[in-house]
Amino acid sequence: MTAARRTRGAPARATLDKAADENFPVAPFFLPRAWRDDLMAVYGFARLVDDIGDSDLAPGGEDARLLGVAPEKAGDPLALLDAFETDLLRVFGPAGEPPHHPLLNALRPTVGRRALTPEPFLGLVAANRQDQLVRRYATWDELRDYCRLSADPVGRLVLAITGTTSPERVRRSDAVCTALQVVEHLQDVAEDLARDRIYLPAEDLDRFRVGEDDLAAPTANASVRALIAFEADRAARLLDEGDALVGSVHGRLRLLLAGFVGGGRAALAAITAAGHDVLPGPPRAARTDVLRESAAVLRRARRKG
Repeated sequence: MTAARRTRGAPARATLDKAADENFPVAPFFLPRAWRDDLMAVYGFARLVDDIGDSDLAPGGEDARLLGVAPEKAGDPLALLDAFETDLLRVFGPAGEPPHHPLLNALRPTVGRRALTPEPFLGLVAANRQDQLVRRYATWDELRDYCRLSADPVGRLVLAITGTTSPERVRRSDAVCTALQVVEHLQDVAEDLARDRIYLPAEDLDRFRVGEDDLAAPTANASVRALIAFEADRAARLLDEGDALVGSVHGRLRLLLAGFVGGGRAALAAITAAGHDVLPGPPRAARTDVLRESAAVLRRARRKG
C-alpha cells in the first residue's frame, strides 16, 4: 500500500499533492516501490511542517484538530509546531499511542524499516520555529546555519532511506540541499517579503545597495538583479558538489540524485532567463528543462566516475 493511500483524509492528500510543484522529483516512478513509499512518507512530513510554518495549511482547521490544537490557537504557527513536535515524538516512542496526524502515522513504518533517528525531523521543526522568530539574516554564514536545519536534513534522510550514507556523501548532499534552499529563496523573494521574511543576507543587500523597498517593487531594478545574480552564482557553486555525489552512487539512485541536482540547475537557468528579475513571480523551469539538466548531470558524473 502506498503512502498516499495510507494517509487518508483531505488534509493529507492536499499536502502530498504538492510534490508535483517542487523543483525536483520527490519519488519518481522508476524507483523501487519501497523507496517511493518511504520518500513520500518523509515528504509528507517535510511539506506539512513547512506548511505549518508558512501558515499555508488546508482551510478548515482539520490539521489543527488532528494535532489537538484548540480552535482559538489554530492560526498560531508556534502552537501548531509545538503540537506537531509532540506528535512527531510519538513516531519514535515505544509502541503505544500512535501519532494523531495521518502523515505522521504514515511515517512510522519508514522510521522502523530504515532505523531513522529523530534528529533530522526535529531539525526541520526547529527551522520552521525559527521562521516565526527570525525574519532577517545578517550574514551568509547565518543563512547557511538556517539551511542546515531547513534543508540539509532532507538529503540526509534520502541517503538513510537508500542505505548509502557516508561522511563524504553527507558533506556533498548538504551542499546540494543548501543550494536548493537558496534557489527556492531566490524564486520566492516577493512571497517571502509578503510574510515579512528576507532570506537574502543583509551584508549582501548593503553590498549591492538594495533596500527592502527595492524588493517590494513590482519589478527588479539593476541593483536587485545584480544581487540575485550573485546569490544564484553562490547556489550554482554549491550545486557543483552534486556531480560527484551523483557519480558516487549507482543504478536508480543515481537517476534520483541527478534529478535533484538537475532540478536546481534548471531553476537557476529559469532565474537567469528572467533576467534575474524574480519580483513579478517565481521563475519556474519546465519539466523538459529539468530532464535536460538532469541528463547533463548524469553525463558529467559518468566522466568524473
